[in-house]
Amino acid sequence: MHRYRFVLYRPLQLIPVLFGISVITFVLVRSIPGDPARVLLGPRSTPDAIARIRAQFGLDEPLWVQYLYFLKNLFHGEMGKSILYKIDVLKVLTTRIEPTLVLVFGAVLIALLLAVPLAALSARYKGRLADHLVRLFSTAGLGFPPFWLGIMLIILFSVVLDVLPTSGYGRDFGDKLHHMILPCLTMALPLAAVLTRNLRAAMLAELASDQVVAVRARGLPETIVFWRHVLPNSLVPAINLLAVNIGWLIGGSVVIESVFAVPGMGQLLVRGIFTRDYMVVQGVAMVFACASVLINFLADILTVAVDPRVRL
Repeated sequence: MHRYRFVLYRPLQLIPVLFGISVITFVLVRSIPGDPARVLLGPRSTPDAIARIRAQFGLDEPLWVQYLYFLKNLFHGEMGKSILYKIDVLKVLTTRIEPTLVLVFGAVLIALLLAVPLAALSARYKGRLADHLVRLFSTAGLGFPPFWLGIMLIILFSVVLDVLPTSGYGRDFGDKLHHMILPCLTMALPLAAVLTRNLRAAMLAELASDQVVAVRARGLPETIVFWRHVLPNSLVPAINLLAVNIGWLIGGSVVIESVFAVPGMGQLLVRGIFTRDYMVVQGVAMVFACASVLINFLADILTVAVDPRVRL
């Protein structure tokens, strides 16, 4: 169990990271041009009305005072009050977090279901037609912008074939899954391309390693050699790569949710930026940051569990 000692002190190392993210987020949000009070009241707003709104939400205070209020709210488990929605930011986020979670985890699941078999097929038949086709898929998947890919999938599956909805989230469980197939697939294809290339390279390296040669010398069938020895040892770099790319998926949800009109946190972030709703933008950014940090922490634990040789 000494291999897992990092679990005790790693969360303490994450505190400065989250603090730095909160500072950067606060500064960047306040750098957005425009006045939230003026955006909220419209072009015919009076100076007195603008002053009242700014005083109500603490926007007339110095920036360092506003940041201290922001930290105080975080320590109390709050994120302030939304200027646009007139309710606590945390309540706004709880209504939008489910679609984003479904989108990200659905994309990861589809990507893994595509990447592992394709990488195994490519590695076992290196230099053959199957290998060339898989490499073509992985190269093409890296070159398609997500928004363009989403539009093309809408045209194919919604307009031409008319089998999947173009946008929205649905109401019941089955309807939600039906609506999320295209958004998840749009996010999964580029991720699957990255994972396929990485897994293929790791599998080829393992196939040429001394331990695999020794296992073959024992007379074990090639299928057992591949799935019991090659694949598990190839997963370690893929786990770390997946953790990094899940952070990219969380950020990429902003684009995908806008394309498919998914009422998630990415769409909430875009609307918060346009309406200068500082508290909402800060809240979404902090949730995204915490999610990325947590996922990388879990990836470290999984890496140690998969490979006993790893020490963190």
